[in-house]
Amino acid sequence: MKKIYCLLMAMTFALCAAAQTKVVGTVLEDTGIGAIGASVVAEGTTVGTVTDFDGFFELTVPAGVKNLVISYVGYKTMTVPVKPEIQVTLQSDAEQLEEVVVTGMVKQDKRLFTGATTKLEADETMLSGVADVSRSLEGRAAGVSVQNVSGTFGTAPKIRVRGATSIYGASKPLWVVDGVVLEDAIEMDADDLSSGDATTLIASAISGINSEDIESFQILKDGSATSIYGARAMAGVIVVTTKKGKSGQSRLNYTGELTYRMIPSYDDYNICNSQEQMGIYQEFERKGWLEYSSLYAAKNSGVYGRMYALIDAAKDGAAGLANTPEAKNAYLRAAEFRNTDWFAELFNQTVMHNHSLSFSTGSERARIYASLSAMQDPGWYKASEVNRFTGNMNASYDLLPSTSKQKLTASITTMGSYRKQAAPGTISASTDPINGTVSREFDINPFSYAMNTSRAMDPEETYRRNYCDFNIFDELNNNYIDIKVTDLKFQGDINWKPVRGLEIMALAALRQQTSRQEHHIKDESNQARAYRAGIDPEDATIRDSNPYLYSDPDDPLALPETVLPKGGIYDFTEYTLTSMDFRATVSYNADLGKNGDHIISLFGGGELNSTDRQSTWFRGWGYQYNNGGEPFLDYRLFKQTVEENSMYFANQFTYYRNLAFFGMATYSYKGRYTINGTIRYEGTNKLGKSRTARWLPTWNVSGAWNAHEEKWWAPAFGKAWTHASLKGSYSLTADRGPAGVTNSLAVFSSFTPWRPSTSAFESGIQLVDLENSELTYEKKHELNIGVALGFVDNRVNVEFDWYRRNNFDLIGYVQTMGVGGSTTKLANDATMQSTGCEFTISTVNIKSKDFKWTTDWIFGWAENEITELDSRSQVYQLVNGFGRTEGRPIGALYSIPFAGLTEEGLPTFYIDAERTQIAGPSNYDAIYFQEYENVDYLKYEGTIDPKITGSFGNTFSWKGLKLNVFFTYSFGNVLRLDDLCPVYSSDYSDLTASMKEMKNRWMVPGDEKVTTIPSIPTVRQMREINALNNAYSAYNYSTERVAKGDFIRLKELSLAYDLPKKYLEGQKAVANFGVKLSATNIWLAYADKKLNGRDPEYYNSGGVSSPVPRQFTLTVKLGF
Repeated sequence: MKKIYCLLMAMTFALCAAAQTKVVGTVLEDTGIGAIGASVVAEGTTVGTVTDFDGFFELTVPAGVKNLVISYVGYKTMTVPVKPEIQVTLQSDAEQLEEVVVTGMVKQDKRLFTGATTKLEADETMLSGVADVSRSLEGRAAGVSVQNVSGTFGTAPKIRVRGATSIYGASKPLWVVDGVVLEDAIEMDADDLSSGDATTLIASAISGINSEDIESFQILKDGSATSIYGARAMAGVIVVTTKKGKSGQSRLNYTGELTYRMIPSYDDYNICNSQEQMGIYQEFERKGWLEYSSLYAAKNSGVYGRMYALIDAAKDGAAGLANTPEAKNAYLRAAEFRNTDWFAELFNQTVMHNHSLSFSTGSERARIYASLSAMQDPGWYKASEVNRFTGNMNASYDLLPSTSKQKLTASITTMGSYRKQAAPGTISASTDPINGTVSREFDINPFSYAMNTSRAMDPEETYRRNYCDFNIFDELNNNYIDIKVTDLKFQGDINWKPVRGLEIMALAALRQQTSRQEHHIKDESNQARAYRAGIDPEDATIRDSNPYLYSDPDDPLALPETVLPKGGIYDFTEYTLTSMDFRATVSYNADLGKNGDHIISLFGGGELNSTDRQSTWFRGWGYQYNNGGEPFLDYRLFKQTVEENSMYFANQFTYYRNLAFFGMATYSYKGRYTINGTIRYEGTNKLGKSRTARWLPTWNVSGAWNAHEEKWWAPAFGKAWTHASLKGSYSLTADRGPAGVTNSLAVFSSFTPWRPSTSAFESGIQLVDLENSELTYEKKHELNIGVALGFVDNRVNVEFDWYRRNNFDLIGYVQTMGVGGSTTKLANDATMQSTGCEFTISTVNIKSKDFKWTTDWIFGWAENEITELDSRSQVYQLVNGFGRTEGRPIGALYSIPFAGLTEEGLPTFYIDAERTQIAGPSNYDAIYFQEYENVDYLKYEGTIDPKITGSFGNTFSWKGLKLNVFFTYSFGNVLRLDDLCPVYSSDYSDLTASMKEMKNRWMVPGDEKVTTIPSIPTVRQMREINALNNAYSAYNYSTERVAKGDFIRLKELSLAYDLPKKYLEGQKAVANFGVKLSATNIWLAYADKKLNGRDPEYYNSGGVSSPVPRQFTLTVKLGF
């Protein structure tokens, strides 16, 4: 009987075992990569498991279960039949959040990630009609500040991740595209981005990337997130992942955008109309500024100057103007009512086109994505046309069959772009240290011209600038810049998984970018003719005043002569960037223990980077555009060049080399408790030659607690509180220092010493910088604590981070005793502290079958303070916002304290900290803009960088319709207002427009009690009062000329419609169709009233700069 019982029991166990099924499988994302941490559950049971780092799983399925349910955040849940071996490719779900963090080097399960990061899906982030993808990041991530200091295509916005990290460096985040660092074409500091110089047109590293090719952005903020990049990531990292082909899917997609930009209106600005302007000119005339004798040979003249020229012409028998009071009054009356709309004259009613076509396909072993795009912009204003073409192709192929236990994948990526762009002719801006003014000779920027030019002038007439005839339209046709940018990148990747959990990767990339700028200053341009004014046509008065003419120092009696008797000027500048990247990494991921409770992730490798830059510049004097380009050279040009020790060509090279080794280890228990450590050791040829200076270890230690993974969490809170994670990190990261810093050896350069005669000259070598073998990296210690919470079944998600940064060994200039021939020296002499917090709340307010309403509120606060600094700044630097002082933040703005007006309406200022000494008409020379010791009297106004940034957005979806309302905001910074009246100088011009505030200027004695706007001085006052022009410059930099930079802006308002799938059933031609109408940048809801219509983000610096326009875009998307 016992034997029979044992036999029955054995048969029962055998039948049960036979009824159970062991399933082995792999879960893949739609890109073919293993899905990390996907849930695999036997349908109708609690039996399940999660996939490992390769997407692999094993599961014993109970008897009677026919299906497996596979779910993964970011992808649609799938139900598949039970089989002994399964391979499942998931389909993405745009409405869910990603559970994987991409750092550019390694992909991590978000449960195990201990850093501060924000992931942005490109489809939800991109602004329609905005071709530069970096501008779309504004307001999208807490702690990320994006200031559109210029809106011209090719220029880069000022992006800060958690504020400034360097005192003199750029503090720009590192851009990483598909795992490769994207270097800037030229090295440019943050302050230079708003300069308006032509070089800013190639300042954006990613302007050549088509937005339709981007899958996502991953913004790495704290040291834990960025530590794998070590000494290149102190200012944060922005990782861009481009689209890839997907297995089992073939798609042909088209996206077309038509964008109309609104022309600016004088209704939005505080500019005098022609009647108001002529009233001011009449006072100029009464006070002696617009008399015939002063305007006859003036450098610049407008309405009055033109009137006197017509009177002179009539005297000579030509058509002109009679010299009678009636004729002059009639002429001036016509100017008074002219009211020229320069915006309408200089801006275009055009539509910008942007078209993109992409193709993606994939089989079991191969995946391909390819795209082409074309952007055609006729130009928002004259001489600003842009044409950009991009191409992108990436292909990956599994070299081993799917039946193999090993995986070997090869990928090739090519990315290229070509841009042809026009810009108004410009030269670099300069700062006058005598009176602090920033100016730009020969500026013809259309926006700046419309803002600063008198509306009483006739657009069809010629006036005078730079001692010769000038008409803005003629000048734009004869003085312009052609820009051509070619950017090519080739990248190859090998990914080998020899055994489960082990992955070996290798990457090689080559990038070549060439940027060519040709500045055409034609024969008849105002800029070329300025070098002949007074000689051709001959005018002795102008000849003796014209600074563009040449006076031979060898002949004291020589009259000024021209070095450009014929032709124009051809300026050629070319920037070439060649970068190479090589990387090899090994990673090992394992789930150990009986139930895979112990999760281990190891990652390590090395990389070698090289970046070579070359800049070539040549100036061709006497290039005869009207004579087939034949040069007409004058020997005096070369004589002047030698005497002034200037150049007519230059060729410069920089070579950067970087070698690094890195490693990262992560341990997690059941995904609940995680600890992480990262170390990187690297060296660069940029810094001091000593080993301790050139080589640096950076590191990070961090941990996380996922409280919702605890067994007691779900029973205790249910769906009311569904997610809770606490993270903390402490790290050391670094940066290689400001652009141009290189002190591994003493820096010498050749030069030509000045000699009183050109018959005696020679070449020489001069010391530019002393050797500093100990000059090392700028460094940053950062403590970050963050929490992420999810409530009501994750319909309410909250993220909060607090951080403190201690930046040390920051590079700056220190004063020396002059030993070695230099009185200043670069040194790691400065420190800085930063503190901030970030807050994000996302809610699903209503969710039904057809309707959904979501809200996102993003808030970031960041402050910094320079705690140690040996270098000093001069007054003109401090009042312009690019000086640096201890105890204040980066970008501190100071003002000269205004002390009121005198009884004659002249401005006065306090010149001591106690506010007891005043600079007035008797001592205006006490205002010294080059002063750097006695600066305590200046008033600290605040920082030019915002302390608070963020956004507030709402999205309403109903069936196929989606309405998006997106506001951005910025608070906590100050701005220097534009000069109240650019004519406040020693030479008043009737070319210039005035602000309407000038109507409230001092007019009669007693007005000083009710106004703070100075009078227009008389010619006699200007001659008799020493340094009076200094006083008016000081007024423009006084406490009266500061405003808050706070604003709230409706950044985007859009309405989109996606045709429901049911309407596309029954045909195979069209897979999806969508249309979107969006308005961008259309409403400044709040700003300081003192700005009087000025965009708080934009710096009106002229040159090639322009504000971001208000625009409307129609987008059509088709899928086949």
